[in-house]
Amino acid sequence: MNYSNNNPKRVAVIGASGYGGIQSIRLLKNHPHFEISYLAGNSTVNRTWNQIFPFLPLTNNPVIKEIDLDKISQSAEFVILSLPNGVSSKITPDLLNKNLRVIDLSADYRYRSLDLWKQVYEKESESSIRKDSDLCEEATYGIPELNSENIKCSNLVACPGCFPTSCLLPLVPFLKQGLIETDGIIIDSKSGTSGGGRSSKEHLLLSEASESISPYGVIGHRHTSEIEQELSIASGVNINIQFTPHLVPMVRGLLSTIYARLRDPGLTAEDCKTVLETVYRNYNTISILPVGIYPQTKWVRYTNKALISVEVDKRNGRLVIMSVIDNLIKGQAGQAIQNLNLMSGFNHDVNLPIDTFYP
Repeated sequence: MNYSNNNPKRVAVIGASGYGGIQSIRLLKNHPHFEISYLAGNSTVNRTWNQIFPFLPLTNNPVIKEIDLDKISQSAEFVILSLPNGVSSKITPDLLNKNLRVIDLSADYRYRSLDLWKQVYEKESESSIRKDSDLCEEATYGIPELNSENIKCSNLVACPGCFPTSCLLPLVPFLKQGLIETDGIIIDSKSGTSGGGRSSKEHLLLSEASESISPYGVIGHRHTSEIEQELSIASGVNINIQFTPHLVPMVRGLLSTIYARLRDPGLTAEDCKTVLETVYRNYNTISILPVGIYPQTKWVRYTNKALISVEVDKRNGRLVIMSVIDNLIKGQAGQAIQNLNLMSGFNHDVNLPIDTFYP
C-alpha cells in the first residue's frame, strides 16, 4: 500500500469480514496516515483477504488471523472492533492494558452505565457477566461533531449506532439551547437492510424484504435507550422518546423524521436552520439544506455525510427535522475512521468520502 506518511500508524481490524469491517478496510486502504497491520476474524480465519473479497483487493493480500491479543499488541497501535454486541467487551480491557487505543463499533461501551447495557443487550448477546463498569464510565461516545475534544484524548471510543447518529445530530443542538420541549419527541426512522448486518436472517431475505416496508421494535427497540441517554445528557433532564424504526427494501441508507414542540412558537424554519448551521459550521460532514428542500438517502450513499432539513408547522408549533445518512459509513465505519483521525491528531475528515455517487 502507498502512503504519503513515512511512518503510518498501524491499525488492526477485528471482525474484518462483516459489513463494518469491510467498510473500515475500504476507508483505510488508501489512507495517507494509517496502515492496516492485522486482520482478525472468526469463520474466515486462515483465508486470504483477496480470496474472500477480490472486489476490494489489498496489495499485500493479508491472511485473516485468529484474535491473538499478544500478536495484535505487537503489530498495531489502534484497534477497530467490528464484533457482535457482548463480544467486544470480552477483549477490550486486555487491549487497553496492552496500551492499544480502541474504537468499538458494537454497543458494549455506548452506555455510561453497565446496568443499563445489561437491561438492553445481555440476553441478546449471550455474554458472560461483565465486570467492566469502570470502562463504561470512561469510554467516549463517538459523535465527532458533538464530542471532538474528548475523542481526541480518549483511549476507548464507542461509536454510536446508526439510528442514534441520524437522530442526535439534528436534535442535540436544539435541546442544548432549550429551544424545544423535552417531552413529546417522536422519531420515525427507516433503514436499508444492511443495517441488520451480514449474517443470515430470515426477514432480510430478498423475498421477504423486497417490495415491502415494515416497522419493527415498535416498543423498546434497543437504540431507544441509547438515544434517550444522549438526549438526557444534552438537555440536563431525563428524556423519554417515541422511536419507531422501519425496514425498507434498499441495501443502504437511513432516513429519520423527527417531531418536537418548539418552546417559542415564533421561531421560523429559517431560524431553526440557522441554529444548525451555526453549530456545524466547521464540519463538512454535515450539510443543512435550504428550507423547503428535503433530503433523500440517495444523496448520501457511500459518503460520511449527514444531510439535515427543517420545517416548522405553524398550526401546532412543531419542529419537523429530516435527517439522512449512509448507515454503513456515517452510521458506522466512516464515523469510526473519523474518530480514528481525531485520536491521531489529524483533521477529522481525512480520506473520508463527502461527495455522493449520484444517481
